[in-house]
Amino acid sequence: MRAALTAAVLLAVGSAQARESEKTLFLACAPGYPGTSAEAQPHMDAFAAAVARGAGWPAASLGAGYEPTEQGGLARLSQRETGVALVPLPFWVKHTRALALEPRMQVVLQGASGPTEVWALVAKKGRVASPTALAGFTLASTAGYAPGFVRGALSGWGKLPESVKVIESSQVLSQLRKAASGADVAVLLDGAQTAALSSLPFAAELEVVARSEPLPSGFVVTVGQRLPSAKRRSLEQSLVKLSADPAGATLQAMRMSRFLPMDAGALATARRLAGAAP
Repeated sequence: MRAALTAAVLLAVGSAQARESEKTLFLACAPGYPGTSAEAQPHMDAFAAAVARGAGWPAASLGAGYEPTEQGGLARLSQRETGVALVPLPFWVKHTRALALEPRMQVVLQGASGPTEVWALVAKKGRVASPTALAGFTLASTAGYAPGFVRGALSGWGKLPESVKVIESSQVLSQLRKAASGADVAVLLDGAQTAALSSLPFAAELEVVARSEPLPSGFVVTVGQRLPSAKRRSLEQSLVKLSADPAGATLQAMRMSRFLPMDAGALATARRLAGAAP
């Protein structure tokens, strides 16, 4: 019996050590954002090297990749080696329960003053005075792949009619032109897109009819129990230090400025949205 117990202990220790030494993939999944996986890979390689260095991990123990589509991201997240991911809030709201995506850190996007952003609903000037005026409209957004998020983000304004068709579109400018021309189209813009709205030549034909509360821009999440606690803590410490690292240009290439520890209020807001999403 003693021999069997010793063998079991050795097996458990060996399994734990194997998990510690496995290569981890850090996936950046950003549906609707520009660029391809191949174009982003050099930046992701530099990011992985900087994070591994700051965490005190062997350079080969951390890889990184980028997926600009929802389905591509889901495919990569299903792979065992993907232990940690960077995801925007709409993706997290839609998939957190199915994938066990636990928020660990918040992301500050490049040009933003903090880790939150306000989403804005834009329509033809004078056409939309209340949610009921959107009946039969198409509501386009880069976040349209997550209709529950879109509806939830605007819930403070009121409940959108069931007849509103929420669609995903990366062609934001085209959708705004349609709205400005008088088509039954409204567009939900993120913080950066809203900031650029006034620069459009047809901006005078549009207006912001509703705004969300400040919402987290995105999270660094762990995927299930794939990343051991000790590795997770060292990775988080490395991410906090990364913005002050000479490799800070790596974050700029990824359109981010820094990572912050999780804020309880931001997490509660995100979980409320996820709980309301179908």
